[in-house]
Amino acid sequence: MLSIEQIRNETDTVRAALIRRAEDEDCLDDILTLDARRRVAITEGDELRARRNLVSREIGQARSQGSQPADNVIAEMREVGQRISALEDEVRELDSRINDAMMALPNLPDASVPDGTDETANVVLRHWGEPASIGIEHGDFEALPHWDIAERLGIIDFQRGVKLSGSRFYTLNGYGARLERAIISWMLDLHGGEHGYTEMALPIIVRRETMEGSGNLPLFADNLYHDEEDDLWLIPTAEVPVTNLHRDEILDAGQLPMYYVAHTPCFRREKAAAGRDTRGIKRVHQFNKVEMYKFVEPDTSFDELESLLGNAETVCQRLNLPYRILQLCAGDISFPSAKSYDVEVWAAGSQEWLEVSSCSNCTDFQARRANIRYRPGVGERPRFVHTLNGSGLALPRVIIAILENNQQPDGSVVIPEALRPYTGFDVIPGP
Repeated sequence: MLSIEQIRNETDTVRAALIRRAEDEDCLDDILTLDARRRVAITEGDELRARRNLVSREIGQARSQGSQPADNVIAEMREVGQRISALEDEVRELDSRINDAMMALPNLPDASVPDGTDETANVVLRHWGEPASIGIEHGDFEALPHWDIAERLGIIDFQRGVKLSGSRFYTLNGYGARLERAIISWMLDLHGGEHGYTEMALPIIVRRETMEGSGNLPLFADNLYHDEEDDLWLIPTAEVPVTNLHRDEILDAGQLPMYYVAHTPCFRREKAAAGRDTRGIKRVHQFNKVEMYKFVEPDTSFDELESLLGNAETVCQRLNLPYRILQLCAGDISFPSAKSYDVEVWAAGSQEWLEVSSCSNCTDFQARRANIRYRPGVGERPRFVHTLNGSGLALPRVIIAILENNQQPDGSVVIPEALRPYTGFDVIPGP
């Protein structure tokens, strides 16, 4: 959430930033109008309370001397009390309307974020690995997409997934289930051991205020699964509960930075992607993901973003998956993000780049929504922390890349060396 002070004092800057994001900036005028009305009501209320306090003291002094206040003074104080009550109601209503409007405003893009209104303006920063030659000599055999590989090997069952839950669901069987479990365990050990993150096991059903704190509500309700009776929500990513671990807390400066890593299933309705990527497991309603998350001091957050990105890249490198890094333009960064990078791995069978991680610095946007602060020093005023998040990585697209990049002429799939101690097998045998 942005601060009302920033909107009030830096209106032109905020307006220009929203335009960069291809967002409607007209809402700022409505917010400023409501804010002006609120401040007038607060000022009038304060003046009336001061008047009431003064008269109350005069009445008290008069009564102590045996005098009674005049009827017109009593009538005036009754009217003042009613007006104060009405102003308090007005301020509460205006606070609610301002908050609702502010909750719909995205974070402002950092100055280093490139201009552009959609993904076509994203900038490819660098590549790692050689997509054309990873594991497959295309002249020797046809590189298959993962859905054909999985069907031949019997490791993914699309039909039974649909039978159980409907479209965009699947089951992993045998080697497929063991491979996913191995990838998750290996990534948790890598981030928890080498990269210094604290592993967390988290609820995957959360309260409304938890979704609001991370920035998923109210704007993205249509893409979330919701239990209406208890007003509980299935998480779309572990970012949601991790963001709120320290909601309404004031941390000591010595506690920062705080790094967390968690594996959770993720649930997304994918309404915006209707009709896209319907084959295979590229875009599904339920999937597993390992999430990295940081709470840091503001002065370090952009350096921490580069470190977070490096942690995600390490996963790709250890799995020998060719990838590229994209810096997202202002119109393509996520709602709470001020700056984001995407990590995309190459899938040789379907011949496409697949996003497996988006690493973002959300600055103080989520911290304001969730009221997460830290005290820089003894006696100093609390400041909002900065929060960062990134997939480390997201499945099942990692599985897609492993299957397609490591398929062999005999139909088998070679397991990346880093995973073999976790899988217990080196190869998924051919049919």
